Amino acid sequence: MKSYTPSNAVQQLPEQFFAKLVNKLRTHQDKGHDVLNLGQGNPDQPTPDHIVKSLQEAAEKPLYHKYPPFHGFEFLKEAVATFYKREYDVDLDPETEVAILPGSKTGLVELSQCFLNPGDVALMPDPGYPDYWSGVAMMGATMEPMPLKREHDFLPDYDSISQKTWEKSKLMFLNYPNNPTGAVADRAFFEKTIQEADRHDVCVIHDFAYGAIGFDGVKPISFLQVPGAKDVGVEIYTMSKSYNMAGWRIAFAVGNRSVIETLEKIQDHYFCSIFGAEQEAAATALLASQECVDDLRQTYESRRDLLVGGLKDLQYEVQPCHGSFFVWLKVPGSYTSESFADDLLEKVGLFVAPGIGFGSHGEGYVRIGLNNSEETLKDALRRFEDFKNGS
Repeated sequence: MKSYTPSNAVQQLPEQFFAKLVNKLRTHQDKGHDVLNLGQGNPDQPTPDHIVKSLQEAAEKPLYHKYPPFHGFEFLKEAVATFYKREYDVDLDPETEVAILPGSKTGLVELSQCFLNPGDVALMPDPGYPDYWSGVAMMGATMEPMPLKREHDFLPDYDSISQKTWEKSKLMFLNYPNNPTGAVADRAFFEKTIQEADRHDVCVIHDFAYGAIGFDGVKPISFLQVPGAKDVGVEIYTMSKSYNMAGWRIAFAVGNRSVIETLEKIQDHYFCSIFGAEQEAAATALLASQECVDDLRQTYESRRDLLVGGLKDLQYEVQPCHGSFFVWLKVPGSYTSESFADDLLEKVGLFVAPGIGFGSHGEGYVRIGLNNSEETLKDALRRFEDFKNGS
């Protein structure tokens, strides 16, 4: 059988970190080992009933059996605008400042395709979500890491970026609440971000995937809440985390009109929007009572308190987790992030994500997901204790 050579764009793609993780987990499970999966960010709760029912009823409508509008149904864009006004007091023009996406991951890759050329620079959080890298690599551009360090509360230090790097940079990726560190950003940080982006003509892409998941009574701030944000960038919000709709693959980008226009243009060539019944269900999620979102946040906060408290009792060093559904655990002793993750898997059947997979500054940590029941997390703590005791 012939073997065909992939395009340069495909050959430039980095190894897919999460696919590699899943393969390692599956290989271990196939050997019959008892493994607790704490390494992925896949919500474990079902989509709320009222959203599922909305999809079921809408699926019977003949209108949705035809091709949907290329840019999505207007009612969903209007629902997004209503949602942002209600939750963040942000005014959006549904027609020009909202783009419907088949999942946030798609939009994050497309934005690099929209605005980067070979030799351009994208400022990248390190550690950060690895799929940001894909579009940058595909376009032959360069990533310049912005280290997220504990001493800076896992926020980029803009003063450490050289003038030469600023001059070459076209995009900046941010993500708060943060995956993988669990850090959150405040208004002052976003004000500084807007000042720097405006000064250096850099487009900001804020990934707000965990926007609904903030702890200790503090609601995460939207980038667009800060004056000037729409002048310099966009925010991407996914239905996956807030409404347990990860498998539905639906999200949206909001903000700068020129970015939204370009994003919709490239999508015209990739997609014919999303199944209309799914769009109606998404609108239902955004416009109906948000009690399900509040309940979900409380569930994650309770799990965080259980896991972080238990790890501290066992003398593990855990970073404060103020948002998202991840815990950022410092590896003990002389371990690397990968050797610690491998030992946990082999010795006590705990599967976690090594920090090095999120960038070089993720070395020394592992990421633990809160996407398991409290009973499972209690089992995990027992295994962490066994590991510490050398069992």
